[in-house]
Amino acid sequence: MRPGLRDWADRDPARAALVLDGGAVWTYAELEARSNRFAQAFRANGLARGDHVAALVGNAPEIVALCWAAHRTGVYLTPVPTRLSPRETAYIVANSTARLVFAAPDFSAQLAEVGVPVLPLDVRDHPADPVTDESPGALMMYSSGTTGAPKGILRPLPSPDQAHLLPGFARDLVQLFGLSDRTRYLSTQPLYHAAALRFVLAVTAAGGTAVVMPKFDAARALELIDAHGLTTSQWVPTMFRRLLALPEDLRAAFSGKTHVQALHGAAPCTPALKRAMMAWWGPILTEYYSGSEGVGLTMIDGPGWLAHPGSVGPAIKGRLHILGPDDAELPPGETGRIFFSGIPPFAYLGDPEKTAGKTSRQGYQTFGDIGHVESDGYLYLSDRADDMIISGGVNLYPQEIEAAIESAPHVAACGVVGMPDPEFEERPVAFVVPAAGAPDDLADLVRSHLDRTLGRVKHPREIVIVESLPVTETGKLLRRALRALPTG
Repeated sequence: MRPGLRDWADRDPARAALVLDGGAVWTYAELEARSNRFAQAFRANGLARGDHVAALVGNAPEIVALCWAAHRTGVYLTPVPTRLSPRETAYIVANSTARLVFAAPDFSAQLAEVGVPVLPLDVRDHPADPVTDESPGALMMYSSGTTGAPKGILRPLPSPDQAHLLPGFARDLVQLFGLSDRTRYLSTQPLYHAAALRFVLAVTAAGGTAVVMPKFDAARALELIDAHGLTTSQWVPTMFRRLLALPEDLRAAFSGKTHVQALHGAAPCTPALKRAMMAWWGPILTEYYSGSEGVGLTMIDGPGWLAHPGSVGPAIKGRLHILGPDDAELPPGETGRIFFSGIPPFAYLGDPEKTAGKTSRQGYQTFGDIGHVESDGYLYLSDRADDMIISGGVNLYPQEIEAAIESAPHVAACGVVGMPDPEFEERPVAFVVPAAGAPDDLADLVRSHLDRTLGRVKHPREIVIVESLPVTETGKLLRRALRALPTG
């Protein structure tokens, strides 16, 4: 199984593969050796092709080695989020059918209720040679759980005759985003998140160098790009807001002369926020729309977005379909549920009902979002189906209202949810984070702005000023937490 990591370890063993900010530097030779030791540990502990293993590691190089070890042993590996409660952790480990958990000592308390053996990350006692029965494995990521309990996303293992190919967790990203041995990549997110982990793995498959932040810090991220001559970076909109909120002297000190591609996804980016970032960095932003389920992917670069503002681009993986309530295909311009075809289907582990809810009668699958496609193939998102507000029989899309509010002066961020209403069933309520120096009458200013920019039926019934919005570590707005906040 030569492609990817092993090839680069043979060709250039001293090349830096992983750089942990403030910590270790792993060369390709070291990453290869540690991956083999974990693979040997899997076999020594009875893991066979098709078995499942979990890992609670954090943003440390070992999670990358564990993923490569899974790929070499035909094992499914599930990274566990590091900020879950013991009960939530035990749920994922049990639900994933993991037979073992490899864990860093920092997370022992989180594993208190786990019912399978927990093994340390120190595998020096195992050989650094490849196992004799290598076969391709896979990641089994979990959905974020923003709209319910997280579910494992299961796909069939690659067949053994695909061992000569790049791993599935890297192959498409290397091709679609042009990753190579010249890529120097900044990883800003938790490595239990599908996009963050897969991009780091893809960089190591392509022979590049990934600089991994243990925890996101806006000012430090800029320093790392300049200090390491980084070419490519990964962001979510929450991070853009924190970058733009930095003092002017820190922003002015950022050179970014090597920085040619700033990738972003995972959550909607409002046009106002995106324009502000491009005014600073230029049109180097590349947005993608995808998800842990991997049913398809759209992409749009900076110039493309300026020509199609608000779009997340055409499909470059899978074929787009917009379906109505009866699964009939809708024509260009009409809003409906977004589906993809042409990708091998996924299933939620042990939950056929939820899988069926993401699968159309034609066999197309969806991330659960609503939007429309123009005649030129460019996709525009409206919202998640689960987040849509039905007020007096009218469908309202929180993302549209949020974009309008965030385009108002003095607004840093906004989240909109539907609240129970005795007359209209639901009413839209906006939670607004003021920008620095915002006036006391911000709510009134926002209402005046909406009078000019948004139809009256879409106006929020209440505007609540808050210090911050509840988001996951990966930048997704937690609407259920918003609904728990007090209103007027």
